[in-house]
Parts: sequence; structure tokens; C-alpha cells
Amino acid sequence: MRVIAGEHKGRALKAVPNQLTRPTTDKVKESLFSVLGPFFDGGECLDLFAGSGGLGIEALSRGMTHCIFVDKQGKAVETIKQNLTALRLTHQAEVYRNDALRALKAVAKREKRFSLIFLDPPYQKMSYEDLLERISEAGILQPHGRIVCEHDAKKELPEFIAGLQAVKRDVYGNTTAITIYQVAREDEQ
Repeated sequence: MRVIAGEHKGRALKAVPNQLTRPTTDKVKESLFSVLGPFFDGGECLDLFAGSGGLGIEALSRGMTHCIFVDKQGKAVETIKQNLTALRLTHQAEVYRNDALRALKAVAKREKRFSLIFLDPPYQKMSYEDLLERISEAGILQPHGRIVCEHDAKKELPEFIAGLQAVKRDVYGNTTAITIYQVAREDEQ
């Protein structure tokens, strides 16, 4: 695993030392960020189910100003902190060991607004629909922000849900798909 582009291009990232996480492959990460736009001009990012922190770190390397990383596994949180320290990104990040739904409530209470949210829960363990509804209800997505859902290729996510619209879906191999959501325009809901 490595950082694909930006300030920290080519730097290796540690993986979580267990079988409970499923890191996003470099190929998927490269393709995903080419869709999102290769670089960012600032912005806040939320990496839920962060694992090793690879997606949030990639976003920081490409110009995001700040990222909040959330994972409920202690080993994942330690790995994220190690990766951030190795890349000297700790000043641009917050790392929390927490359940995703509690984390959504916490960032909403802090009135945080994100231009990019990554959702990569363990396949079959969490309802993407529930997560998307809660994000929409919490009002934590910027008006032009995007939510990136990494999921099983066999799983079809809805085109419209809770005021959000799927704007892109790509499948990688037989196992992984990415669906990107943004706030639906009034005339498309």
C-alpha cells in the first residue's frame, strides 16, 4: 500500500496487522481519485471505517486541509496514527476509536461540514442506506460535497436516497465497486 499522488506520492503505508480490514487496493484508489479530481484546493474530509487511513491520507496528500479518521478497532487506530506520524500529517488530522454511527452524531454536534466522506464498512455488516440517510439527516455534507461508498460489486446501491443522488458507479474486478453520491438537485429528486 502506498500514497498514489500529491505531496506524499510513492510513500509506503502500513497495513492494519489483522484480517479484519480490507485495504483499498492501489488500483482502485488511483481510479477513484482520478474520478474525484486529481487534486483538491483545501477542504475537510471524513474517513469512516478508516482501516489504515489510506483514503483519507491520499486526500490529504492531494490537497485536503484536514481529515477526521474513525475506526472502532484499536489496531486500526494505532496504524492510522503511525501512518500519519510517518508522513508528518498529524497536525492535519484527528483520529478516533469509535463506532461510525456515534461518530456521525459527534461530528454533527460539532457542526462539522465535509467536502468528502469515505464509507468503506465491512461488506455485509453495515447498511449503506442507513449510513447515507444518517449523513443526510446530520447535515454534515457540504452542498457540493461527495460521499464515496466502497462496496461489494454485487451490491446495488439506490440511485436516490435521503436527498442524495448517485452520480457515478464503477466496478473493479469481481469484488469491489465504488458508488459516489452528492446532494441531489431539486429537479432530480
